[in-house]
Amino acid sequence: MDVVAAPPAVLVRRHLYVAGEWVDPADGAPIPVENPATGEIVGQVPAGTPADVDRAVAAARAAFPGWAATTPAERAAYLDRLHTALAARVDEIARTVALELGAPLKLATRVQAGLPLTVLRGTVELAARPPAEETVGNSLVVREPVGVVGAITPWNYPLHQVVAKVAPALAAGCPVVLKPSELTPLTAYLLVDAAHEAGLPPGVVNLVPGTGPVVGEALAAHPDVDLVSFTGSTATGRRIAHLAADRIARVTLELGGKSANLILADADLPTAVKVGVGNALLNSGQTCTAWTRMLVHRDRYAEALDLVATAVAGYRLGDPFDPATRLGPLVSAAQAERVRGHVARALADGARLVAGGPDAPLPPRGHFVAPTVLADVHPDSALAQEEVFGPVLAVIPFADTDEAVAIANNSRYGLAGAVWSADEEQALAVARRLRTGQVDVNGGAFNPLAPFGGYRQSGLGRELGAHGIAEFTELKAIQR
Repeated sequence: MDVVAAPPAVLVRRHLYVAGEWVDPADGAPIPVENPATGEIVGQVPAGTPADVDRAVAAARAAFPGWAATTPAERAAYLDRLHTALAARVDEIARTVALELGAPLKLATRVQAGLPLTVLRGTVELAARPPAEETVGNSLVVREPVGVVGAITPWNYPLHQVVAKVAPALAAGCPVVLKPSELTPLTAYLLVDAAHEAGLPPGVVNLVPGTGPVVGEALAAHPDVDLVSFTGSTATGRRIAHLAADRIARVTLELGGKSANLILADADLPTAVKVGVGNALLNSGQTCTAWTRMLVHRDRYAEALDLVATAVAGYRLGDPFDPATRLGPLVSAAQAERVRGHVARALADGARLVAGGPDAPLPPRGHFVAPTVLADVHPDSALAQEEVFGPVLAVIPFADTDEAVAIANNSRYGLAGAVWSADEEQALAVARRLRTGQVDVNGGAFNPLAPFGGYRQSGLGRELGAHGIAEFTELKAIQR
């Protein structure tokens, strides 16, 4: 395994992974990895260069014909071995995520390590099925792998986001060049360790860590990358799409969100509020699908605010490795400062502080922001329109269902949302009116086989399940 410890407790990864081997980078410049709970440096990875991207893309291009020619059963067998190798590392994955992201260890184990394994298991089963073929008149319509995939992943779910791209791409017959976030790159190395152990053919999975402006842009603009799959901010997604568009290359983009949680007048209010707060604060609010706007009927607004304040009071900030901790730090000092700025602006705009805020007590070190609830938030205000990506919940009253739907759809985003009502048919009817890619009704469980993605500026394309695999294919019509 490509790991050394120098000094103790600092995990140093010195190499890239290209063509089935750990190789030296073109430039020896390192990128430090910080523990956001303490501010200490806990790791180091190389800063890749455009030359490193060239090597990795060339390896993927060379691997493409052989990998595309493997049968679905063969690809499924490789992915099954990858699942076995990852599952053996689940404790190490959870500890690494807790260290480099600051997620509480319980969350890191259950969600950050557990969800990717569930997604990968589902992909194994889907990969074994031959691609669907369709006869249209005298044409046979088939799906074929798109080619070399450039996968650019974010820091907030460092293994899940990698698996959600790499696994379906491999299942479709596409080799991958992966660029993980420079803030949480250590977890991606564990995935590649597992891929190496699983015996994936050389060049099928390649790893080039580095920054977005250097490695990310080189990958998005590379003439031999057939599809770029990116998850991150809308601003960066726009840049990725521009680089790919210059060479008429395909992109899939999973971007920002400002999801609304609609609590109708007849809803089970205690449950809706408890689940809504948990969703908004998941991963310290660093979740693109977080229900960061809670919409409550005016008749139950005061009651809901009391319930919200009580629920938020139960979220203890602290050391991710302390079992009592429910909320970890934000990923960086810059992210914490950005979130505090959103709160200050909202208060200046007239929002009412219900919990948390700038004067709430915090741990003595680390990039912590107190879970904060703001009431009387205007639907057009910055807090109701911009993605905060921190533990901040905006509560907004509405008079009737039509107004609730109008407020929910009053966003340039459309990634997720929720509806609560004692009348499930009413809830389903409201869910259909929401312009968003995913809606939970009365706390419906997340389904890792359902298509995941958004409307408008929340992105293009879908991830997960059969729809996610289809994104990495081309359609061909063969006339007979």
